[in-house]
Amino acid sequence: MTTYTLGFSPCPNDTFIFDALVNGKIDTEGLSFDVQLEDVQTLNEWAKEGKLDFSKISYGVYPLVRHQYNLLKSGGALGKGVGPLLITKYEVQSTNLDELQQFVNNSTIAIPGTNTTAHFLFSQAFPHAKQKQFMVFHEIEEAVLNGKVDMGVIIHENRFTYQQKGLHKLMDLGEYWETTTGYPIPLGGIVGHQRIDVEKQHKVDRLIRKSLEFAFSNYPLLTDYVKQHSQEMSEEVMRQHINLYVNNYSLDLGEEGMQAVGQMLQTATQHS
Repeated sequence: MTTYTLGFSPCPNDTFIFDALVNGKIDTEGLSFDVQLEDVQTLNEWAKEGKLDFSKISYGVYPLVRHQYNLLKSGGALGKGVGPLLITKYEVQSTNLDELQQFVNNSTIAIPGTNTTAHFLFSQAFPHAKQKQFMVFHEIEEAVLNGKVDMGVIIHENRFTYQQKGLHKLMDLGEYWETTTGYPIPLGGIVGHQRIDVEKQHKVDRLIRKSLEFAFSNYPLLTDYVKQHSQEMSEEVMRQHINLYVNNYSLDLGEEGMQAVGQMLQTATQHS
């Protein structure tokens, strides 16, 4: 039995994808996994250090780690209408981009991590915004509500709850990316360290797809593994989360998915 370290987040989309793989619900063909459940910013930092054999990462950090990690085709989050949102507690009437950029440039903004895709996408829309505060994603709504910051970039389940808390959307940053590039939004991918034999990486890639196919075959059932790591999320929100972030691109990036990642790499290189 060969054991690899594997990192992913406790969010429902990740636990849904990896449940069957890490909990012996499919034949893992002689492989086992030492699982590290962490928030994506921690995983991004670990990837820069080359800590784990296989890991979920933000595509925003991929340009910094591609010299030591290979991108796998399965297990990631990429799609349309799935991007982060810029929100505030103030009602802002203007939808004029120039006015909005000026407003944002003069505001403090909470962002979920330096090397996250959310920060990358925010920077495409608001390249001159400087007053950024980086924090864990689930602390951002509260920071906006209590006036610690003027606005925040939200991801994951906060997309489904911000309106209930009286917050307002300023911009869908994913929609901005889609409109300006024509590509779906690359949020997060699975990478394998180059110290692992390429054939073994392909095997793990295939097993991740097999794990997701198993999960899809039993959906909308939510397993105990998904529920136990979802904090106080309702089952409805868990399913919204899975429905939004897990799709055919999660089974296989495919040509369009790879082109979207390539566009992000090209854009990151131009702005570095």
